[in-house]
Amino acid sequence: MDQAKISVFHDEPIQLGEGPGYDPLTGTVWWFDIVTGRLFEKPLSGGEAKIHALGQMASALAIIDAERQLVATETGLFIRHRRTGHTTMRQPVEADNPATRSNDARVHPSGAFWIGTMGKKGEVGAGSIYWYREGTLRKLFNGISIPNSICFAPDGRTAYYADTKTNTIWRVDTAPDTGLPVGEPALFYQHREKGGVDGSVVDAQGYLWNACWGGSCINVFSPQGSRVRSIEMPILQPSCPAFVSEGSANIIVTTAYHEMTELVHRSDPDAGKTYLVEIEGRGRFDPPVRL
Repeated sequence: MDQAKISVFHDEPIQLGEGPGYDPLTGTVWWFDIVTGRLFEKPLSGGEAKIHALGQMASALAIIDAERQLVATETGLFIRHRRTGHTTMRQPVEADNPATRSNDARVHPSGAFWIGTMGKKGEVGAGSIYWYREGTLRKLFNGISIPNSICFAPDGRTAYYADTKTNTIWRVDTAPDTGLPVGEPALFYQHREKGGVDGSVVDAQGYLWNACWGGSCINVFSPQGSRVRSIEMPILQPSCPAFVSEGSANIIVTTAYHEMTELVHRSDPDAGKTYLVEIEGRGRFDPPVRL
């Protein structure tokens, strides 16, 4: 296990932390509690977190500009004005299916937003992955149970995604100018150890950083799919990392206590808190989404 400086970034435990990110335009970190439909925002430099009730399950967002965000929810994509909190539907996504919600999502270097959906009860094969860009929505993959690990190589020529139900991460070539798949997905990594693959992000050198849900660590993989380092976490269920620096590999990591038994939760009292991990490397930020 690699040594890293790990500290609590926000100490309120939340049920199902997901969708962390960093906005270099404002120096703000964000993340979600999917179950309670809340968006958290906090300056990376410290201070109080702002907590926004969204009124529905939500899991991820993309930066539009310094004033607006595009939020992925259980009914679709909403433009949210940061100052007022006002939201407007931009694009329905499975809005007519109350059994599903959004999950993992990330912006491709082309400005395309890939969004995963899944059954609210984790139903097998109920999820899909969509591509959204400049007002157009396309379904890319279906039959996925728990979509995770949506992330992209820095040059935009490779996309990754996972199904946590099968503990498999896939890779697929993508067109760098559109973010659309080119060819068929291929196996990148099959997890056979404790825990499961959850959210991921790719650093400036093309290495994939994956949160191992139930495995208490962040695993780092080369572009060829070989594990090159592991970072031990002080909680059982890390859910997703996001870089908060380009000069280092510092990451924010969301966690969860969702569906833990009382006995397991007593043994993991910090579950659900949000962590800052400071470690050497080269991070990178997601670009703004192209509306």
